[in-house]
Amino acid sequence: MSSALLLGTLAPTAATAAEPAAVPPQVLTGAQLAASWTAPLSTRGRYVVDANGERFKLKSGNWAGAQGTWEGSGDVNDVTNHQADQNSHNIPLGLDRKPLAQILSDFHALGLNSIRLPFANALVHDTTPVPDAAVTANPQLRGKTPLQVLDSVIDGLTADGFAVILNNHTTSYRFCCGLDGNERWNSGQSTQQWIDDWVFLAKRYQNNKRVVGADLRNEVRRDTWNDSNWGWGDDHDLNKALEEAGNKILQADPDLLIVMEGINWQGIPTDLTSHGRPMLTPVATLSNTLIRSDKLVYSAHFYGYTGPHHTGATGTGETHDPRYHDLTPAELVRAVDDEALFVTRSGQHFTAPVWISEFGVGGRGSTDALEQDWFARFTDIMVNNDSDFAIWPLVGWTDASGKPQDNWAMVNYAADGTRLGVMDSGDWRTTAWNKLVNAPGRTGQVAQTPRWNMLNLDYADYNVSATMLAKPDWSPGNRKGNCPDTQRLVGLGRSDSRGLCTDAGQPAKGSGAWTVVTDERYVTNGDWASGYNKLECPRNTFAVGYSVNGNAMSALLCAPAAASLPTSNRVLWFDHGDNRPATGGSNASDWAPGYYKGQCADNEYLAGVAHTWKWLHYGVPDAVLCRPLA
Repeated sequence: MSSALLLGTLAPTAATAAEPAAVPPQVLTGAQLAASWTAPLSTRGRYVVDANGERFKLKSGNWAGAQGTWEGSGDVNDVTNHQADQNSHNIPLGLDRKPLAQILSDFHALGLNSIRLPFANALVHDTTPVPDAAVTANPQLRGKTPLQVLDSVIDGLTADGFAVILNNHTTSYRFCCGLDGNERWNSGQSTQQWIDDWVFLAKRYQNNKRVVGADLRNEVRRDTWNDSNWGWGDDHDLNKALEEAGNKILQADPDLLIVMEGINWQGIPTDLTSHGRPMLTPVATLSNTLIRSDKLVYSAHFYGYTGPHHTGATGTGETHDPRYHDLTPAELVRAVDDEALFVTRSGQHFTAPVWISEFGVGGRGSTDALEQDWFARFTDIMVNNDSDFAIWPLVGWTDASGKPQDNWAMVNYAADGTRLGVMDSGDWRTTAWNKLVNAPGRTGQVAQTPRWNMLNLDYADYNVSATMLAKPDWSPGNRKGNCPDTQRLVGLGRSDSRGLCTDAGQPAKGSGAWTVVTDERYVTNGDWASGYNKLECPRNTFAVGYSVNGNAMSALLCAPAAASLPTSNRVLWFDHGDNRPATGGSNASDWAPGYYKGQCADNEYLAGVAHTWKWLHYGVPDAVLCRPLA
């Protein structure tokens, strides 16, 4: 949940007029939900699809608790020191009050098909059994550790047809968010430990194919002294960390979706200092590439009381920047697009599904007109964009008087199990929620579409080929970029070492050895760049990788085609400006900003690169050799 919750509160305002409730969502039984989709999930363009290629829209909720509820001060055993006076005992909330099967029945009643399960890294290593009081309504869970309880919850969810996406929410059991020691993936632990925990969980649930995804880290933000960054190559580089973890997870379990959330906050929030909420904005010029290019999902969080440059705080940490709920309808649409939904545009290097994996608002008893108006407008945006979503949170408690202790929760349970939820009368959110869950959208088969993915050699190797990851270093001493095994190299940046891969019109690969080209021995079809050094793939092979020293070309990596390839030459120079196709691959996005780029057409393969040390060109690529695929 957004860091603002620990920084301040909003004053209530007058209530808005109630709207008539929309039609309730269709309620599926567990068996019906299970029969409606086939695991595992993957992606096609901006859509998540099931194993049969059918659209699987993530209609999700966050079942919080296993990430911890303690707010960081006072006795951890005192319930008043926990979020909303709710002590989860580091397991999903509600298991003390309602049998698991009945909780899942309520999730079905909300119209959900998937659950985001936040957890703390501490849970992975916690060997202390949960107290019996934490599972009063589920005595079968007595004596289990938090991880074993999570196992049982996941078994229950997936047996009842739900898709489960695990979310690494925190390092410790302290409730997120703020300056709480959980700001980064490597706050309170090493990056390697974080990755090891993820690989452990991937292997633990590998045989349960309805555990469909790994949501790598929640709301990365500034700590006391340092910001996280996107692409600097250091130990605060979220882009680098997400890719490293994602690829390690896919090596352990190639079926999982990898969910990447952008930077939630940078800077010191004062009116005199730079600050803001980048989220997915940096993806426009530096996207992520995985060894499975059909497994990446991006995510973003939106809360009305926060803003593009507002932490959400009142008092300390508050600035005069507008909150999302202060924006005009047009401004809100633009902000959500700029920070997240632009990623769903087709045919770009960044194209992927975007899951709004947290949003929410106070419900029953709330009289905040701004928040109510924002929630209605924001759910309209998701409806209009056919967005995947996950409401925060699903489960809370009601107190002895029957009042929700956390009125953001979609269902609240009394100590005796009595339910008070959005599906019951008296919650103003019902109209917007039913509208969202019932919204028409893309269904059925989603066709395969071409992909384009970046290679980023700014600071280190960028090896996203499963084949080459299993082999020794093919260009020692140089930085190397290898396309995913289903793609080929189609473009290079001049002087910045970035590359572009695609599977558009992809020729089938042959079974022969891959060739490392370091000289001109394969230039046999004429001197296509007189006076320049040339690296050319052997006949009937195509470029799938390259290496550089500094930014100078060192080698090409070429993979064999299963059938003969044409050899007619088209030399594409880009030493004095961009030379990219007017239509087709990633033509509306910049994968090497500030540098000239050369890119073959979608119906061509890259067969060679020309470079020179003359004229102070310093060995950077000046031209690429493009040849037709057919």
